Amino acid sequence: MDKRSCKLILAATGSVAALKIPLLIKTLLELPEDEMTYVFEIHLVVTEHAKHFFKMSDLPGSVKVYDDNLEWKAWKSRGDPVLHIELGKMADLMLIAPLDANTLAKMSQGISDNLLTCTTRAWDMSKPLVFCPAMNTRMWEHPVTAQQIALLKQWGHIEIPPISKKLMCGDTGIGAMAEVDTIVATIRSVADKKFNVHFD
Repeated sequence: MDKRSCKLILAATGSVAALKIPLLIKTLLELPEDEMTYVFEIHLVVTEHAKHFFKMSDLPGSVKVYDDNLEWKAWKSRGDPVLHIELGKMADLMLIAPLDANTLAKMSQGISDNLLTCTTRAWDMSKPLVFCPAMNTRMWEHPVTAQQIALLKQWGHIEIPPISKKLMCGDTGIGAMAEVDTIVATIRSVADKKFNVHFD
């Protein structure tokens, strides 16, 4: 019997942690099928700056990529589908990994100036949205960061907290995106709950 498809929007912002996007996708797509009642169907939404950190050629052919340019090409006149609305309707859940400080600030204020933030602004709040903050330690420790994250969690979004490690700039401290294995385990747990998967 064919397994159901869990339609996952994976969104990447302009943090250096976007380097891990190909590995994250590969890990999600290669999960042991005998342990799951569904398979992930991944739709990747990227900001323009996220594109700087990985090659599209490193992504599996099954993954469709969406960017700001595609959003504007998709709509030409009244009645045409609006991409950020259609993505939200199609998806079962959304994962933003990495979520940089800039996009975190936009989300918390309701700013919708690219495909990713338009998608989150139009998000169906009955569906899970998981986010993985990633930023320099100084940015992480700024008092506004905790306020913005608390607001997203108040809305029902799920945080996978950053970890402490040596950052790309050479500093050591909290702010690095969670490890891929941690993110995958959380997404599996969220998807299991959504699809009412029970284990004896």
